[in-house]
Amino acid sequence: MRFEGLLDQVGGFGPFQLRNLVLMALPRILLPLHFLLPVFLAAVPSHHCALPGTPANISLQHLWLEAHLPREPDGTFSSCLHFAHPWARPNTTVGKEAQSLGDLEGTASTVPCSQGWEYDSSEFSSTIATEWDLVCEHKGLNKVISTLFFIGVLVGAVIFGYLSDRFGRRRLLLVAYVSSLVLGLASVASVNYIMFAITRTFTGLALAGFTVIVLPLELEWLDVEHRTVAGVLGTIFWSGGVMLLALIGYLIRDWRWLLLAVTLPLVLGIVSIWWVPESARWLLTQGHVQEAQSYLLRCARLNGRPVGEDGLSVEALSKVASAERVVRRPSYLDLFRTPRLRHISLCCMMMWFGVNFSYYGLTLDLSGLGLTVFQRQLLFGAVEIPSKLVVYLSVRYMGRLPTEVGTLVGTALSFGLRLLVPSETKSWLTALTVMGKAFSEASFTTAYLFTSELYPTVLRQTGLGLTSLVGRLGGSLAPLAALLDGVWLPLPNIAYGGIALLAACTTLLLPETKRAQLPETIQDVERTSALPSVQEEEMQIRN
Repeated sequence: MRFEGLLDQVGGFGPFQLRNLVLMALPRILLPLHFLLPVFLAAVPSHHCALPGTPANISLQHLWLEAHLPREPDGTFSSCLHFAHPWARPNTTVGKEAQSLGDLEGTASTVPCSQGWEYDSSEFSSTIATEWDLVCEHKGLNKVISTLFFIGVLVGAVIFGYLSDRFGRRRLLLVAYVSSLVLGLASVASVNYIMFAITRTFTGLALAGFTVIVLPLELEWLDVEHRTVAGVLGTIFWSGGVMLLALIGYLIRDWRWLLLAVTLPLVLGIVSIWWVPESARWLLTQGHVQEAQSYLLRCARLNGRPVGEDGLSVEALSKVASAERVVRRPSYLDLFRTPRLRHISLCCMMMWFGVNFSYYGLTLDLSGLGLTVFQRQLLFGAVEIPSKLVVYLSVRYMGRLPTEVGTLVGTALSFGLRLLVPSETKSWLTALTVMGKAFSEASFTTAYLFTSELYPTVLRQTGLGLTSLVGRLGGSLAPLAALLDGVWLPLPNIAYGGIALLAACTTLLLPETKRAQLPETIQDVERTSALPSVQEEEMQIRN
């Protein structure tokens, strides 16, 4: 008997699995609150050079700015320069015939801001950009925060993926909750940019535990028939978190209070661990038969299945465990030792890099759409819901492979079309951006489900950890790629769309997993690739 047979006895989808889905909803909601937090946390409001002596009279302030600040080509005041020699004072009337040649020369001479900046506080009372002046020549430091955060997620995915295959999903989930809470509070208390950058990096490392633990912990308790609906349903909580972030960001305009508001709910996660079950699949592969028996009996009891200890005896479970216990101490090298797993790992790495690079390139840059940052965030969250419903229908009836390839191609197409639309046509840019967001979110949703079904139970967390590592590398490079517009304006869109298209082509090399049983061991994965050749040999023998 395999584990699928045990699930048939205790119930592969019932109150036990539904409770597990609800418990896993919290980390799914919390992830976008932190991953997309830079949209508000690092927002850069309108600003200009601080000008000592600015008059209090509002009617005179505009004349003062005209006297001290040059204009940009679009007619707005410069954010980073001021006149070295102002040509007039607000209380002085200077006609053209009274201006001297020296006055006119002074208007063309500009210098960088030397006494700081003044920020528009109508949208945000405080962000890290306004607190530490991360603008103008220091604007790259603002983008670096997102890059460092995703580097932390990258490293954390490797660490948590390996440790959760060694020591269990439930135990490492608790570690992720506690460490995320402590490091989040440390970020709130940051006294300078360096401290904030370090604590946010380690916060990303801690939050990575959720990305590689939550979905496998759900799938490993589900039968084949309900994996798709549960996998897609679970990701809807991510979309709920995206929209919740828009509401929280709208209500809380100070970055410290905002960060505190999205960190404190981690306390609920620590409490919820009491009800989170360990994966019985993992317990059996590691030889923990009695503990697996306890969870299986609990599952049968909640699902209303009349299964006693005799039906799930230690002897029977030991036979299942002996059939599945092959790799006791997983290693990342195991992902590359055998031909089939090596092929899957390399293709999944490219797929995840493209999915993350295009998704965060689109999500973290909400400028130029003619909407407020709060409206854009809410719109991006709302469009994810129908895209997930389409994903559910597509992976159920068409399969994982065509869905993943199609959504990546759609993402690349949306970036390509944005290059052809003039920047003045806000409505068309908004429509293409929303389309790209829907496709990129659909590719993200499918990638999690697809990858979890490709790897065997003994290496599922390790495989997800590796692919998440490469994916987060793409996520960490996405904010920096946005700076390429300084080299050539269309270059960021070309980069995002090109990588998405390359990822789609690579994904075509992966096998379909529609209605396939979850592989338990490395041999299961290698056996599926060997089946055609074995059948061919048998036909030759018969002939």
